[in-house]
Amino acid sequence: MCSDIVSLYRAKLIKEKGFVRKDWGGRLSVALAFPNYYRLGMSNLGFQIVYDLLNQRPDVVVERVFLPEGQEMSFCLRSGKGLLSLESQTPLQRFDLLAFSLSFENDYPNILTILDLGKIPLLAEDRYDPCPLVMAGGVTTFLNPEPLAHFMDFFLIGEAEANLNEFIDLFIGLRVRYTVRAGMLKNLAENLSGLYVPSLYQPEYYQDGTIKAFLPKENQVPERIIPGCSHQAGYGKGSHVPRSTITTPDTEFGDKVLIELGRGCGRSCRFCAAGFVYRPPRVHLESDLRSSIKDAMKNNQQIGLLGAAISDIPGIEDLTSQIINKGGLFSVSSLRADTITRGLLDNLKKVGQRAIAIAPEAGSERLRKVINKHLTRHQIIDAARLIADVGDFALRLYFLIGLPTETREDIDEIVGLVKVIKHHMVKVSAARGRIGRIKLSINCFIPKPFTPFQYCGLEPIPSLKEKQKCLKRALEREGGIRVNSDVAKWAYVQTLLSVGDRRVGPILLMSHKSGGDWAKALRFSNMNPDFFVYRPKGYDEILPWDFIDHGILKGHLIDEHILALRAKESDICHVGHCYRCGVCKKM
Repeated sequence: MCSDIVSLYRAKLIKEKGFVRKDWGGRLSVALAFPNYYRLGMSNLGFQIVYDLLNQRPDVVVERVFLPEGQEMSFCLRSGKGLLSLESQTPLQRFDLLAFSLSFENDYPNILTILDLGKIPLLAEDRYDPCPLVMAGGVTTFLNPEPLAHFMDFFLIGEAEANLNEFIDLFIGLRVRYTVRAGMLKNLAENLSGLYVPSLYQPEYYQDGTIKAFLPKENQVPERIIPGCSHQAGYGKGSHVPRSTITTPDTEFGDKVLIELGRGCGRSCRFCAAGFVYRPPRVHLESDLRSSIKDAMKNNQQIGLLGAAISDIPGIEDLTSQIINKGGLFSVSSLRADTITRGLLDNLKKVGQRAIAIAPEAGSERLRKVINKHLTRHQIIDAARLIADVGDFALRLYFLIGLPTETREDIDEIVGLVKVIKHHMVKVSAARGRIGRIKLSINCFIPKPFTPFQYCGLEPIPSLKEKQKCLKRALEREGGIRVNSDVAKWAYVQTLLSVGDRRVGPILLMSHKSGGDWAKALRFSNMNPDFFVYRPKGYDEILPWDFIDHGILKGHLIDEHILALRAKESDICHVGHCYRCGVCKKM
């Protein structure tokens, strides 16, 4: 059966362009793991950026690992050899480092599956040499690593461009000096500001379950972790524009080269973690983007443009025209309703994009002020009219339910807004005799660390389910409107993994051991999970992620939360000219 896995992996590699295969001799070996399926991992630009950074080093060999699926999982379970890397089909136990790239909390259960399949002890305290050190990075780790504290030897917190090379230099030097894992981990924690070793910190709790203190066990270990931020490396003229280095048809984006237009977002939406932890927001210069696109198109005519709000990018019409004029195709992610232009839509029509996505998030003006969306009803309707006027695009609308202060009237206003949008799209499209469909994506609001809504709890699951049913009933009978909702019970789990502390770890472990039975894990937990999920947090409370210092003033998040409760908007980011949140003071 092992030969079947080898054949399957080699077949995947044959379809790829750009993967690297190195000889292991004398190099640090890193298994870079994405805790989900290959097609999703290879669609993740952050994962590809880390793979490229490691491969640029002559002293490192890096190979990829993914969650097996289908036939691959059957082969893996029946072979008895354990999970293998993609490039050389090497067992995970043989690597020096097993590094997880984490983008989504819902992937956390897959981490334990990969460890199990790789025959690596699940708990960090149970690992001994020659077992590889297990680490994690990625955006969820610099939001809140604590739910994974029992399973990771350490975390590298921050953007990889800022601290990955420094970490590798330090690690290679230390592994010559230290033969004991504990000594290596302690030295790493003492010498790298963005490196967090959970076993070196001791939380204390009040009787009510809130955190009393969270301090290092030893004096040399820092009390606060300072994440690396790539603005330190510069986004100025001539800076490197991150893009995917491997293409394969077996991904969500097909053979497209993914190019990052910018990182972070200055719109300051109060629910959005990326808008806060990727501060200051950065956009690559148009000249650098032009060069990157030109270079990418030497080998591939299909480009995927990535960013928080593509239509906000200066020169986006010219950039997309450049791709078209060179005979290429492109796709974009969600657009801002208030910055969509006819020129951009014309270019999207030329390359055959069938759907346009915008995110009103809320149905009422009041609730959009609560979340600081900076988007009016008129702007949303005008965007829908413009989209319908340019072509027969399907219009995907993203809404959140369960937002702080939300009422039944706010839900009713989602219905009213969508009906008005459909009316205007029909009216504009009348001459053509056809209209693009409207697709609603209704998602449950999840409170996230380092946002003004970190003090909020999740709305009760029965209430969320009722709102989903209400919207589906009210809109699907309209015709031409399709409504999709996420699963409310998974919103509960995601909230638990987003805002819980290390006491959530045993619940995750129990779920894994019971075959993914979360109901059982939650029911028999020693800690009531509702404490993390539903309970509002106090402003003076120590939160599980407070030891991470992104430069954001906690007082700013409190002020923003108070403004939200009053349905008051605040200004967007003005990088280098505004010091409200505290980040620019440290630049």
